[in-house]
Amino acid sequence: MQIIVSGLIFGCIYALAALGLVLIFKTTEVANFAHGEMAMLTTFVSYVFLTSYGFPYLVSLVLALLFATIFGLFVYFVFMKRVQSAPHLNQVVLTLGLFMVFNGVAGIIWGYQPSSFPEAFHGDPYEIGGVFISLNEIFVVILTLILMLGFFLLFRFTRLGLAMRAASQDTMASELMGIKVSGVFMGAWAIGTALGGIGGMMTAPVTFLSPNMMSEVLILAFAGAVLGGFISLPGAVFGGLIIGVIENLISYYIAPELKIVFVFLLILIVLYIRPQGIFGGAKIIKKV
Repeated sequence: MQIIVSGLIFGCIYALAALGLVLIFKTTEVANFAHGEMAMLTTFVSYVFLTSYGFPYLVSLVLALLFATIFGLFVYFVFMKRVQSAPHLNQVVLTLGLFMVFNGVAGIIWGYQPSSFPEAFHGDPYEIGGVFISLNEIFVVILTLILMLGFFLLFRFTRLGLAMRAASQDTMASELMGIKVSGVFMGAWAIGTALGGIGGMMTAPVTFLSPNMMSEVLILAFAGAVLGGFISLPGAVFGGLIIGVIENLISYYIAPELKIVFVFLLILIVLYIRPQGIFGGAKIIKKV
């Protein structure tokens, strides 16, 4: 039971990263391979606020998320907007290039020596039914649940959510109906980057802060998003939780080095049975 609960905690971190990936892809149809490095830079900015300026954790978190929002808008305006109508392969290559640039920039500024990153809450773990869980882990779970609820309300009951859903289905029809699609894309990149930043700040206390800290997290977040269907926000959360539990079980009962192998074996099996993912809808092909 302890292994499963710990896996769910890690799964929440993967779910936070996967939410940002799916939100950007669902709205703009761009698979952002620089998502992890953007989250890493946001985490470093938070670290600067914590250590260099001595701000409290909550203030540093808010300021870092403000940076992430502006950073996401910057990446969209300077890079992604110019290739908005380009082939998907061009967009993917661009995000891979940004991945390497952001990683190199972080290495030049902060170096590659891992640093410890403080947790949001400190203290001895609580024992609940024979399972030990810390206050910081409870915080990660509650934060994930709040964000899930927030996005459900956003997409279901707000004009921005409705515009995002419309733009994801048909960009041209949305523009004809008066929706500012470029504004919707801006919102998706800003919110998606902020989500990734939250995932990075939850990851750093576990893996240490370094320019390469999000590499494995990004792979597993992509895996969770694909498992959930890659167009479903609940699917991204559900897929991240499954990935977290499976990798923890494999690490404990077989070998830590094989966890990614078995995770992707699970994905292959699921996609063989259900190609659109667990929460993905059936693709409709229109015949003219």
